[in-house]
Amino acid sequence: MTQSASGPVPSVPMSTGAPRRAFDIRAAVTRTAHWFRHPFHSWTLRSKLVAAVAALIAVLGVAIGLVSVVLLHTYLIDRVDDQLHLASQRGLQLAVTSYVRGQPVGLQDIVTYTGQPGGTLAALIHGGQVASSYYQPTGAEGGAHKAVADSDFVTTMTSLPQNGTPVSVDLGGNLGEYRVASEDLPDGQHLVIGLPLAEAQATTEHLAITILFATIAASLFAAGSGLLIVRLSLRPLDRVAGAATTVSTLPLDRGEVALGVRVADEDTDPRTEVGRVGSAFNAMLGHVASALSAREASERKVRQFISDASHELRTPLASIRGYSELTRRSGEVIPPDVQHSIGRIESEATRMTAMVEDLLLLARLDEGRELDREPVDLSMLLIDLLSDAHAAGPDHQWLLDVPGEPVEVVGDRTRLHQVFANLLTNARVHTPAGTQVTLGMRAHDGFAEVTVADDGPGIPPELQPVLFERFARGDSSRSRNTGSTGLGLAIVKAVVDAQGGSISVESEPGRTVFAVRLPLREA
Repeated sequence: MTQSASGPVPSVPMSTGAPRRAFDIRAAVTRTAHWFRHPFHSWTLRSKLVAAVAALIAVLGVAIGLVSVVLLHTYLIDRVDDQLHLASQRGLQLAVTSYVRGQPVGLQDIVTYTGQPGGTLAALIHGGQVASSYYQPTGAEGGAHKAVADSDFVTTMTSLPQNGTPVSVDLGGNLGEYRVASEDLPDGQHLVIGLPLAEAQATTEHLAITILFATIAASLFAAGSGLLIVRLSLRPLDRVAGAATTVSTLPLDRGEVALGVRVADEDTDPRTEVGRVGSAFNAMLGHVASALSAREASERKVRQFISDASHELRTPLASIRGYSELTRRSGEVIPPDVQHSIGRIESEATRMTAMVEDLLLLARLDEGRELDREPVDLSMLLIDLLSDAHAAGPDHQWLLDVPGEPVEVVGDRTRLHQVFANLLTNARVHTPAGTQVTLGMRAHDGFAEVTVADDGPGIPPELQPVLFERFARGDSSRSRNTGSTGLGLAIVKAVVDAQGGSISVESEPGRTVFAVRLPLREA
Protein backbone atom coordinates (compact mmCIF):
# COMPACT_ATOMS: atom_id res chain seq x y z
CA MET A 1 0.00 0.00 0.00
CA THR A 2 1.11 3.56 -0.65
CA GLN A 3 0.30 6.27 1.83
CA SER A 4 1.10 9.93 2.34
CA ALA A 5 -0.09 12.81 4.44
CA SER A 6 -2.70 13.67 1.81
CA GLY A 7 -3.80 10.16 0.79
CA PRO A 8 -2.72 7.45 -1.63
CA VAL A 9 0.03 8.31 -4.06
CA PRO A 10 1.73 6.27 -6.78
CA SER A 11 4.58 4.06 -5.69
CA VAL A 12 8.00 5.62 -6.13
CA PRO A 13 10.33 3.33 -8.09
CA MET A 14 13.37 2.42 -6.05
CA SER A 15 15.70 1.79 -8.94
CA THR A 16 15.86 2.07 -12.71
CA GLY A 17 17.13 -0.47 -15.19
CA ALA A 18 20.38 1.08 -16.28
CA PRO A 19 21.52 0.01 -19.74
CA ARG A 20 24.21 -2.65 -19.30
CA ARG A 21 24.47 -4.02 -22.85
CA ALA A 22 26.73 -1.24 -24.10
CA PHE A 23 28.99 -1.72 -21.10
CA ASP A 24 29.16 -5.46 -21.69
CA ILE A 25 30.06 -4.96 -25.36
CA ARG A 26 32.80 -2.49 -24.46
CA ALA A 27 34.14 -4.92 -21.88
CA ALA A 28 34.13 -7.75 -24.43
CA VAL A 29 35.95 -5.59 -27.00
CA THR A 30 38.49 -4.59 -24.36
CA ARG A 31 39.10 -8.21 -23.38
CA THR A 32 39.48 -9.24 -27.04
CA ALA A 33 41.95 -6.44 -27.76
CA HIS A 34 43.91 -7.34 -24.64
CA TRP A 35 44.04 -10.98 -25.77
CA PHE A 36 45.44 -10.02 -29.18
CA ARG A 37 48.10 -7.86 -27.50
CA HIS A 38 48.92 -10.56 -24.94
CA PRO A 39 47.64 -13.87 -26.39
CA PHE A 40 49.31 -16.03 -23.73
CA HIS A 41 48.69 -13.73 -20.77
CA SER A 42 45.94 -15.92 -19.33
CA TRP A 43 47.81 -19.21 -19.83
CA THR A 44 49.01 -21.07 -16.78
CA LEU A 45 52.72 -21.64 -16.22
CA ARG A 46 52.15 -25.36 -16.82
CA SER A 47 50.52 -24.69 -20.20
CA LYS A 48 53.25 -22.27 -21.23
CA LEU A 49 56.04 -24.73 -20.38
CA VAL A 50 54.37 -27.64 -22.19
CA ALA A 51 53.56 -25.50 -25.23
CA ALA A 52 57.13 -24.16 -25.31
CA VAL A 53 58.64 -27.68 -25.22
CA ALA A 54 56.27 -28.98 -27.90
CA ALA A 55 56.89 -25.92 -30.09
CA LEU A 56 60.66 -26.29 -29.67
CA ILE A 57 60.51 -29.97 -30.70
CA ALA A 58 58.34 -29.05 -33.69
CA VAL A 59 60.68 -26.26 -34.81
CA LEU A 60 63.74 -28.49 -34.44
CA GLY A 61 61.99 -31.31 -36.31
CA VAL A 62 61.01 -28.99 -39.16
CA ALA A 63 64.52 -27.53 -39.34
CA ILE A 64 66.16 -30.98 -39.35
CA GLY A 65 63.63 -32.18 -41.91
CA LEU A 66 64.29 -29.26 -44.24
CA VAL A 67 68.05 -29.73 -44.05
CA SER A 68 67.74 -33.50 -44.56
CA VAL A 69 65.38 -33.12 -47.53
CA VAL A 70 67.62 -30.52 -49.18
CA LEU A 71 70.77 -32.60 -48.67
CA LEU A 72 69.10 -35.79 -49.91
CA HIS A 73 67.65 -34.01 -52.94
CA THR A 74 71.05 -32.56 -53.79
CA TYR A 75 72.69 -35.97 -53.40
CA LEU A 76 70.14 -37.69 -55.62
CA ILE A 77 70.45 -34.99 -58.29
CA ASP A 78 74.23 -35.40 -58.25
CA ARG A 79 73.83 -39.15 -58.80
CA VAL A 80 71.46 -38.54 -61.70
CA ASP A 81 73.96 -36.04 -63.14
CA ASP A 82 76.74 -38.64 -62.93
CA GLN A 83 74.56 -41.18 -64.74
CA LEU A 84 73.56 -38.58 -67.28
CA HIS A 85 77.17 -37.60 -67.93
CA LEU A 86 78.16 -41.24 -68.46
CA ALA A 87 75.19 -41.82 -70.77
CA SER A 88 75.98 -38.67 -72.75
CA GLN A 89 79.62 -39.67 -73.25
CA ARG A 90 78.71 -43.15 -74.40
CA GLY A 91 75.97 -41.84 -76.68
CA LEU A 92 78.35 -39.24 -78.11
CA GLN A 93 80.96 -41.95 -78.77
CA LEU A 94 78.44 -44.14 -80.57
CA ALA A 95 77.12 -41.20 -82.58
CA VAL A 96 80.67 -40.25 -83.72
CA THR A 97 81.35 -43.85 -84.75
CA SER A 98 78.16 -43.89 -86.80
CA TYR A 99 79.15 -40.61 -88.42
CA VAL A 100 82.59 -41.93 -89.38
CA ARG A 101 81.00 -44.98 -90.98
CA GLY A 102 78.58 -42.79 -92.84
CA GLN A 103 75.59 -44.27 -91.14
CA PRO A 104 72.69 -42.31 -89.59
CA VAL A 105 72.63 -42.01 -85.83
CA GLY A 106 70.09 -44.40 -84.27
CA LEU A 107 68.68 -43.04 -81.07
CA GLN A 108 67.28 -46.39 -80.06
CA ASP A 109 70.72 -47.94 -80.50
CA ILE A 110 72.27 -45.20 -78.37
CA VAL A 111 69.82 -45.76 -75.53
CA THR A 112 70.05 -49.54 -75.79
CA TYR A 113 73.85 -49.50 -76.09
CA THR A 114 74.31 -47.34 -73.02
CA GLY A 115 72.04 -49.64 -71.01
CA GLN A 116 69.83 -46.89 -69.64
CA PRO A 117 66.73 -47.80 -67.61
CA GLY A 118 63.14 -47.28 -68.66
CA GLY A 119 62.09 -43.66 -68.86
CA THR A 120 65.29 -42.53 -70.63
CA LEU A 121 64.74 -40.31 -73.64
CA ALA A 122 66.99 -39.07 -76.46
CA ALA A 123 66.59 -36.48 -79.20
CA LEU A 124 68.54 -35.05 -82.14
CA ILE A 125 68.36 -31.29 -82.65
CA HIS A 126 69.16 -29.88 -86.09
CA GLY A 127 68.56 -26.36 -87.24
CA GLY A 128 66.53 -25.45 -84.20
CA GLN A 129 64.16 -28.34 -84.82
CA VAL A 130 63.78 -31.82 -83.32
CA ALA A 131 65.02 -34.11 -86.08
CA SER A 132 64.06 -37.27 -84.19
CA SER A 133 63.30 -38.39 -80.66
CA TYR A 134 63.08 -41.62 -78.73
CA TYR A 135 61.56 -42.60 -75.36
CA GLN A 136 62.42 -45.83 -73.56
CA PRO A 137 59.22 -47.06 -71.83
CA THR A 138 59.36 -48.32 -68.28
CA GLY A 139 58.51 -51.87 -67.37
CA ALA A 140 55.18 -50.75 -65.91
CA GLU A 141 54.26 -48.94 -69.11
CA GLY A 142 55.18 -51.82 -71.44
CA GLY A 143 54.67 -51.39 -75.14
CA ALA A 144 57.10 -50.70 -77.93
CA HIS A 145 59.62 -47.93 -78.15
CA LYS A 146 58.11 -44.68 -79.23
CA ALA A 147 58.99 -41.19 -80.31
CA VAL A 148 58.07 -37.99 -78.56
CA ALA A 149 57.19 -35.05 -80.75
CA ASP A 150 54.57 -32.90 -79.00
CA SER A 151 54.88 -29.13 -79.03
CA ASP A 152 56.01 -28.80 -75.41
CA PHE A 153 58.76 -31.36 -75.95
CA VAL A 154 59.98 -29.62 -79.12
CA THR A 155 60.03 -26.21 -77.45
CA THR A 156 61.94 -27.52 -74.45
CA MET A 157 64.52 -29.49 -76.41
CA THR A 158 65.36 -26.63 -78.79
CA SER A 159 65.90 -24.17 -75.93
CA LEU A 160 68.51 -26.22 -74.02
CA PRO A 161 72.05 -24.89 -73.58
CA GLN A 162 74.45 -26.66 -75.98
CA ASN A 163 77.41 -27.04 -73.62
CA GLY A 164 76.65 -30.40 -71.98
CA THR A 165 75.59 -28.91 -68.66
CA PRO A 166 72.81 -30.93 -66.98
CA VAL A 167 69.63 -28.95 -66.37
CA SER A 168 66.23 -29.81 -64.91
CA VAL A 169 63.26 -29.37 -67.22
CA ASP A 170 59.55 -30.09 -66.92
CA LEU A 171 58.44 -31.89 -70.07
CA GLY A 172 54.82 -31.89 -69.01
CA GLY A 173 52.24 -34.49 -69.92
CA ASN A 174 53.11 -37.98 -68.70
CA LEU A 175 56.86 -37.36 -68.71
CA GLY A 176 57.20 -34.97 -65.79
CA GLU A 177 60.56 -33.54 -64.72
CA TYR A 178 63.81 -34.68 -66.34
CA ARG A 179 67.50 -34.05 -66.02
CA VAL A 180 68.84 -33.46 -69.53
CA ALA A 181 72.17 -32.59 -71.19
CA SER A 182 72.96 -31.60 -74.79
CA GLU A 183 76.19 -32.57 -76.64
CA ASP A 184 77.44 -31.30 -80.09
CA LEU A 185 77.81 -33.86 -82.91
CA PRO A 186 80.32 -33.53 -85.79
CA ASP A 187 77.58 -33.08 -88.40
CA GLY A 188 76.22 -29.98 -86.64
CA GLN A 189 73.46 -31.77 -84.83
CA HIS A 190 73.02 -31.91 -81.07
CA LEU A 191 72.42 -35.09 -79.11
CA VAL A 192 70.13 -34.64 -76.09
CA ILE A 193 69.83 -37.38 -73.47
CA GLY A 194 67.55 -37.10 -70.43
CA LEU A 195 66.97 -39.18 -67.30
CA PRO A 196 63.72 -39.02 -65.26
CA LEU A 197 63.68 -37.40 -61.82
CA ALA A 198 60.54 -39.21 -60.68
CA GLU A 199 62.44 -41.68 -58.50
CA ALA A 200 64.56 -38.97 -56.90
CA GLN A 201 61.48 -36.83 -56.26
CA ALA A 202 59.54 -39.79 -54.84
CA THR A 203 62.43 -40.57 -52.48
CA THR A 204 62.63 -36.96 -51.38
CA GLU A 205 58.88 -36.69 -50.86
CA HIS A 206 58.84 -39.95 -48.91
CA LEU A 207 61.59 -38.64 -46.64
CA ALA A 208 59.75 -35.31 -46.18
CA ILE A 209 56.49 -37.06 -45.26
CA THR A 210 58.33 -39.42 -42.91
CA ILE A 211 60.06 -36.54 -41.15
CA LEU A 212 56.77 -34.59 -40.95
CA PHE A 213 54.91 -37.41 -39.25
CA ALA A 214 57.91 -38.14 -37.05
CA THR A 215 58.00 -34.48 -36.01
CA ILE A 216 54.28 -34.45 -35.23
CA ALA A 217 54.58 -37.68 -33.24
CA ALA A 218 57.64 -36.36 -31.39
CA SER A 219 55.85 -33.07 -30.59
CA LEU A 220 52.78 -34.90 -29.25
CA PHE A 221 54.98 -37.25 -27.23
CA ALA A 222 56.97 -34.29 -25.91
CA ALA A 223 53.75 -32.45 -25.00
CA GLY A 224 52.35 -35.46 -23.15
CA SER A 225 55.61 -36.26 -21.41
CA GLY A 226 56.23 -32.60 -20.67
CA LEU A 227 52.75 -32.22 -19.20
CA LEU A 228 53.38 -35.17 -16.88
CA ILE A 229 56.84 -33.97 -15.90
CA VAL A 230 55.74 -30.36 -15.39
CA ARG A 231 52.69 -31.44 -13.38
CA LEU A 232 54.86 -33.55 -11.10
CA SER A 233 57.45 -30.79 -10.84
CA LEU A 234 54.89 -28.11 -10.05
CA ARG A 235 53.03 -30.03 -7.36
CA PRO A 236 54.94 -28.16 -4.63
CA LEU A 237 53.96 -24.87 -6.28
CA ASP A 238 50.32 -26.03 -6.37
CA ARG A 239 50.49 -26.73 -2.65
CA VAL A 240 51.96 -23.29 -2.00
CA ALA A 241 49.20 -21.73 -4.13
CA GLY A 242 46.61 -23.77 -2.19
CA ALA A 243 47.94 -22.39 1.09
CA ALA A 244 47.80 -18.85 -0.31
CA THR A 245 44.22 -19.42 -1.50
CA THR A 246 43.21 -20.67 1.94
CA VAL A 247 44.70 -17.58 3.56
CA SER A 248 42.93 -15.32 1.05
CA THR A 249 39.54 -16.69 2.18
CA LEU A 250 40.13 -15.90 5.85
CA PRO A 251 38.41 -12.79 7.30
CA LEU A 252 41.57 -10.87 8.15
CA ASP A 253 39.99 -7.43 8.27
CA ARG A 254 38.44 -7.67 11.71
CA GLY A 255 38.18 -9.78 14.81
CA GLU A 256 40.52 -12.42 16.16
CA VAL A 257 42.05 -14.50 13.37
CA ALA A 258 43.76 -17.84 13.98
CA LEU A 259 46.27 -17.77 11.13
CA GLY A 260 47.47 -21.37 11.41
CA VAL A 261 47.92 -22.02 7.69
CA ARG A 262 51.50 -22.83 6.70
CA VAL A 263 53.31 -24.40 3.75
CA ALA A 264 54.48 -27.94 4.51
CA ASP A 265 58.14 -28.45 5.40
CA GLU A 266 58.69 -30.58 2.28
CA ASP A 267 57.89 -27.52 0.15
CA THR A 268 60.26 -25.12 1.95
CA ASP A 269 63.61 -26.52 0.82
CA PRO A 270 65.81 -23.45 0.23
CA ARG A 271 67.80 -25.34 -2.42
CA THR A 272 64.85 -25.22 -4.86
CA GLU A 273 63.00 -22.28 -6.37
CA VAL A 274 59.60 -23.42 -5.09
CA GLY A 275 61.15 -24.15 -1.70
CA ARG A 276 62.41 -20.57 -1.45
CA VAL A 277 58.93 -19.31 -2.33
CA GLY A 278 57.35 -21.58 0.29
CA SER A 279 59.88 -20.54 2.94
CA ALA A 280 59.35 -16.86 2.19
CA PHE A 281 55.58 -17.37 2.25
CA ASN A 282 55.77 -19.02 5.68
CA ALA A 283 57.90 -16.15 6.96
CA MET A 284 55.39 -13.65 5.59
CA LEU A 285 52.51 -15.52 7.23
CA GLY A 286 54.38 -15.43 10.52
CA HIS A 287 54.76 -11.65 10.29
CA VAL A 288 51.11 -11.28 9.27
CA ALA A 289 50.00 -13.44 12.20
CA SER A 290 52.05 -11.33 14.59
CA ALA A 291 50.62 -8.13 13.12
CA LEU A 292 47.07 -9.48 13.34
CA SER A 293 47.60 -10.53 16.95
CA ALA A 294 48.96 -7.10 17.83
CA ARG A 295 46.07 -5.43 16.01
CA GLU A 296 43.51 -7.61 17.74
CA ALA A 297 45.08 -6.92 21.13
CA SER A 298 45.05 -3.19 20.41
CA GLU A 299 41.45 -3.26 19.20
CA ARG A 300 40.44 -5.30 22.22
CA LYS A 301 41.97 -2.72 24.51
CA VAL A 302 40.25 0.10 22.64
CA ARG A 303 36.89 -1.67 22.77
CA GLN A 304 37.34 -2.40 26.44
CA PHE A 305 38.28 1.20 27.09
CA ILE A 306 35.25 2.50 25.18
CA SER A 307 32.99 0.06 26.98
CA ASP A 308 34.41 0.94 30.41
CA ALA A 309 34.43 4.65 29.68
CA SER A 310 30.85 4.52 28.44
CA HIS A 311 29.75 2.69 31.56
CA GLU A 312 31.61 5.12 33.78
CA LEU A 313 30.27 8.19 31.97
CA ARG A 314 26.64 7.14 32.20
CA THR A 315 26.52 7.72 35.98
CA PRO A 316 27.98 11.28 36.09
CA LEU A 317 25.92 12.26 33.04
CA ALA A 318 22.78 11.02 34.73
CA SER A 319 23.79 13.00 37.84
CA ILE A 320 24.35 16.17 35.79
CA ARG A 321 20.96 15.83 34.14
CA GLY A 322 19.31 15.07 37.48
CA TYR A 323 20.84 18.02 39.30
CA SER A 324 20.06 20.34 36.38
CA GLU A 325 16.41 19.29 36.41
CA LEU A 326 16.31 19.51 40.23
CA THR A 327 17.69 23.04 40.09
CA ARG A 328 15.10 24.13 37.54
CA ARG A 329 12.27 22.66 39.61
CA SER A 330 13.35 24.19 42.93
CA GLY A 331 11.18 26.95 44.33
CA GLU A 332 14.07 29.39 44.34
CA VAL A 333 14.05 32.36 42.01
CA ILE A 334 16.72 31.79 39.34
CA PRO A 335 17.98 34.62 37.17
CA PRO A 336 17.16 34.16 33.47
CA ASP A 337 20.82 33.82 32.41
CA VAL A 338 21.46 31.13 35.03
CA GLN A 339 18.27 29.30 33.98
CA HIS A 340 19.43 29.42 30.35
CA SER A 341 22.84 28.05 31.33
CA ILE A 342 21.26 25.21 33.29
CA GLY A 343 19.07 24.37 30.29
CA ARG A 344 22.10 24.27 28.05
CA ILE A 345 23.91 22.03 30.54
CA GLU A 346 20.95 19.67 30.59
CA SER A 347 20.65 19.52 26.78
CA GLU A 348 24.36 18.93 26.30
CA ALA A 349 24.29 16.23 28.95
CA THR A 350 21.42 14.61 27.06
CA ARG A 351 23.36 14.76 23.78
CA MET A 352 26.48 13.37 25.44
CA THR A 353 24.40 10.56 26.96
CA ALA A 354 23.17 9.64 23.47
CA MET A 355 26.74 9.60 22.20
CA VAL A 356 27.85 7.40 25.11
CA GLU A 357 24.99 5.00 24.42
CA ASP A 358 25.98 4.85 20.73
CA LEU A 359 29.62 4.16 21.59
CA LEU A 360 28.57 1.49 24.08
CA LEU A 361 26.37 -0.17 21.45
CA LEU A 362 29.19 -0.17 18.87
CA ALA A 363 31.59 -1.62 21.45
CA ARG A 364 29.15 -4.43 22.21
CA LEU A 365 28.63 -5.15 18.53
CA ASP A 366 32.39 -5.18 17.95
CA GLU A 367 32.71 -7.76 20.70
CA GLY A 368 30.29 -9.96 18.78
CA ARG A 369 27.48 -9.89 21.31
CA GLU A 370 24.30 -11.44 19.97
CA LEU A 371 21.22 -9.28 19.53
CA ASP A 372 17.72 -10.44 20.33
CA ARG A 373 16.19 -12.85 17.83
CA GLU A 374 12.41 -12.56 17.73
CA PRO A 375 9.75 -12.15 15.03
CA VAL A 376 9.30 -8.52 14.04
CA ASP A 377 6.42 -7.20 11.93
CA LEU A 378 8.42 -4.94 9.67
CA SER A 379 5.33 -3.40 8.08
CA MET A 380 3.92 -2.06 11.35
CA LEU A 381 7.38 -0.94 12.46
CA LEU A 382 7.82 1.16 9.31
CA ILE A 383 4.32 2.63 9.61
CA ASP A 384 5.04 3.77 13.18
CA LEU A 385 8.41 5.17 12.18
CA LEU A 386 6.97 7.20 9.31
CA SER A 387 4.34 8.66 11.66
CA ASP A 388 7.12 9.71 14.05
CA ALA A 389 9.15 11.18 11.19
CA HIS A 390 6.13 13.14 9.94
CA ALA A 391 5.63 14.59 13.40
CA ALA A 392 9.32 15.50 13.72
CA GLY A 393 9.60 17.02 10.22
CA PRO A 394 6.26 18.45 9.07
CA ASP A 395 8.06 20.62 6.52
CA HIS A 396 9.01 17.50 4.51
CA GLN A 397 6.80 15.33 2.31
CA TRP A 398 6.63 11.80 3.73
CA LEU A 399 5.48 8.85 1.60
CA LEU A 400 5.02 5.21 2.59
CA ASP A 401 5.15 2.34 0.10
CA VAL A 402 4.77 -1.08 1.79
CA PRO A 403 2.87 -4.27 0.83
CA GLY A 404 -0.66 -4.74 2.07
CA GLU A 405 0.20 -8.01 3.87
CA PRO A 406 2.53 -8.21 6.90
CA VAL A 407 6.23 -8.81 6.27
CA GLU A 408 8.08 -10.43 9.16
CA VAL A 409 11.78 -10.75 9.86
CA VAL A 410 13.66 -12.24 12.79
CA GLY A 411 15.72 -9.72 14.71
CA ASP A 412 15.99 -7.23 17.51
CA ARG A 413 12.96 -4.93 17.30
CA THR A 414 14.60 -2.16 19.34
CA ARG A 415 17.73 -2.14 17.16
CA LEU A 416 15.78 -2.35 13.91
CA HIS A 417 13.70 0.59 15.13
CA GLN A 418 16.96 2.44 15.72
CA VAL A 419 18.26 1.56 12.23
CA PHE A 420 15.31 2.94 10.29
CA ALA A 421 14.84 5.86 12.69
CA ASN A 422 18.46 6.89 11.99
CA LEU A 423 17.93 6.66 8.22
CA LEU A 424 14.75 8.73 8.37
CA THR A 425 16.42 11.25 10.66
CA ASN A 426 19.32 11.60 8.24
CA ALA A 427 16.89 12.17 5.37
CA ARG A 428 15.15 14.86 7.42
CA VAL A 429 18.10 16.79 8.86
CA HIS A 430 20.39 16.62 5.82
CA THR A 431 17.85 17.82 3.24
CA PRO A 432 16.08 21.17 2.88
CA ALA A 433 12.42 21.77 3.68
CA GLY A 434 9.98 20.48 1.06
CA THR A 435 12.10 17.42 0.23
CA GLN A 436 10.10 14.31 -0.56
CA VAL A 437 11.16 11.24 1.46
CA THR A 438 9.77 7.81 0.55
CA LEU A 439 9.95 4.84 2.91
CA GLY A 440 9.40 1.68 0.85
CA MET A 441 9.59 -2.06 1.32
CA ARG A 442 9.27 -5.16 -0.80
CA ALA A 443 9.91 -8.86 -0.18
CA HIS A 444 11.63 -11.14 -2.72
CA ASP A 445 14.17 -13.97 -2.86
CA GLY A 446 13.93 -14.60 0.88
CA PHE A 447 14.81 -11.03 1.83
CA ALA A 448 12.91 -7.92 2.84
CA GLU A 449 14.37 -4.82 1.17
CA VAL A 450 13.60 -1.54 2.89
CA THR A 451 14.51 1.66 1.04
CA VAL A 452 14.68 5.25 2.23
CA ALA A 453 14.73 7.54 -0.81
CA ASP A 454 14.78 11.33 -0.98
CA ASP A 455 15.05 13.89 -3.76
CA GLY A 456 17.48 16.10 -1.87
CA PRO A 457 20.85 17.45 -3.01
CA GLY A 458 22.57 14.04 -2.76
CA ILE A 459 25.75 12.84 -1.08
CA PRO A 460 29.14 14.02 -2.38
CA PRO A 461 30.86 11.24 -4.37
CA GLU A 462 34.02 11.48 -2.29
CA LEU A 463 32.02 10.84 0.90
CA GLN A 464 30.11 7.76 -0.33
CA PRO A 465 32.97 5.22 0.06
CA VAL A 466 33.40 6.15 3.77
CA LEU A 467 29.77 6.92 4.52
CA PHE A 468 29.32 4.01 6.95
CA GLU A 469 32.56 4.60 8.81
CA ARG A 470 32.52 6.07 12.29
CA PHE A 471 32.54 9.86 12.65
CA ALA A 472 32.10 10.31 8.88
CA ARG A 473 30.41 13.66 8.12
CA GLY A 474 29.19 15.30 4.97
CA ASP A 475 29.98 18.82 3.79
CA SER A 476 27.72 21.78 3.37
CA SER A 477 25.94 20.25 0.37
CA ARG A 478 23.86 18.27 2.87
CA SER A 479 23.21 20.98 5.44
CA ARG A 480 22.60 20.04 9.07
CA ASN A 481 19.97 21.76 11.15
CA THR A 482 20.99 19.81 14.25
CA GLY A 483 24.22 18.45 15.67
CA SER A 484 25.53 15.04 14.62
CA THR A 485 28.02 12.65 16.19
CA GLY A 486 28.89 10.91 12.94
CA LEU A 487 27.95 7.53 14.46
CA GLY A 488 24.41 7.10 13.11
CA LEU A 489 25.23 5.30 9.85
CA ALA A 490 28.03 3.33 11.51
CA ILE A 491 25.47 2.00 14.00
CA VAL A 492 23.04 1.28 11.16
CA LYS A 493 25.62 -0.84 9.31
CA ALA A 494 26.81 -2.62 12.46
CA VAL A 495 23.25 -3.54 13.49
CA VAL A 496 22.27 -4.65 9.97
CA ASP A 497 25.40 -6.80 9.67
CA ALA A 498 24.70 -8.33 13.08
CA GLN A 499 21.19 -9.20 11.87
CA GLY A 500 22.61 -11.06 8.85
CA GLY A 501 21.62 -8.35 6.37
CA SER A 502 23.32 -5.76 4.20
CA ILE A 503 23.02 -2.06 3.44
CA SER A 504 23.95 -0.04 0.37
CA VAL A 505 23.56 3.51 -0.88
CA GLU A 506 23.12 5.09 -4.31
CA SER A 507 23.23 8.86 -4.55
CA GLU A 508 23.29 11.55 -7.17
CA PRO A 509 22.00 15.12 -7.15
CA GLY A 510 18.21 14.91 -6.87
CA ARG A 511 18.05 11.30 -5.65
CA THR A 512 19.53 9.36 -2.73
CA VAL A 513 18.47 5.80 -1.87
CA PHE A 514 19.53 3.76 1.16
CA ALA A 515 18.61 0.08 0.76
CA VAL A 516 18.59 -2.37 3.69
CA ARG A 517 18.21 -6.12 3.05
CA LEU A 518 17.12 -8.36 5.92
CA PRO A 519 16.41 -12.10 5.77
CA LEU A 520 12.70 -12.93 6.01
CA ARG A 521 11.30 -15.07 8.77
CA GLU A 522 10.92 -18.66 7.59
CA ALA A 523 7.37 -19.96 7.53
